[in-house]
Amino acid sequence: MHVEAIYTHRIECGEVLEQVLDRYVSELLREEVVLAITSEIISICQKQVVCKTACSKEELIKREADAIVDVDHNSYGIYLTIKDNILIPSAGIDESNGNEMYILYPKDVQKTALSIWNYLKTKHCIKHLGILITDSNITPMRLGVTGVALGLCGFEPLYSYIGKPDLYNQPLQVTQVNLLDALATSAVLVMGEGAEQTPMAIISGAPKVHFLTHPPTTEEEKSVKISME
Repeated sequence: MHVEAIYTHRIECGEVLEQVLDRYVSELLREEVVLAITSEIISICQKQVVCKTACSKEELIKREADAIVDVDHNSYGIYLTIKDNILIPSAGIDESNGNEMYILYPKDVQKTALSIWNYLKTKHCIKHLGILITDSNITPMRLGVTGVALGLCGFEPLYSYIGKPDLYNQPLQVTQVNLLDALATSAVLVMGEGAEQTPMAIISGAPKVHFLTHPPTTEEEKSVKISME
């Protein structure tokens, strides 16, 4: 598997995402690759930003989160929240690389992934293409960030080992590989967290990925998530 980061100009608020894609990914697209895009530039293009002087980050988190673990004291300044059925810190709100703005969770993230997929497939006559919208995430009780997928299109989100034999020829009962977050973590590692200015990545040769020629069904979208209920 190969992951190649894509260097871009500094994306400014309100830019047209399709124009950014045309400028930087057109020469890199081919059959059976996955394009990873950080959610931050999608939010910036959508103008999903709030000036830091408008309100506190705590107020914004409580407004934007679907659910929040309320604590009296938080020495790390991190709020563990649920947003769009994903356990994620601070409701996905980012203040790094925001130029005095809070960058919010993108709007309609799954619809955005589908829109990007349709646009690039049609423009470049590609049959098998994966789209992955990524964000940084934390693991409880561990320092440092990894990656998480917020949206996808063009490939199955899980690879199932159920029914396949283990080393001793015993059928596996429950094991499935979460391809979404595995690929997102690889992309986030290569794209970086600071001033790299590489908000997209091309993933090629990813094992176990089965590409689809249709948009994900509702069942496929939900297959990787566990409901709070």
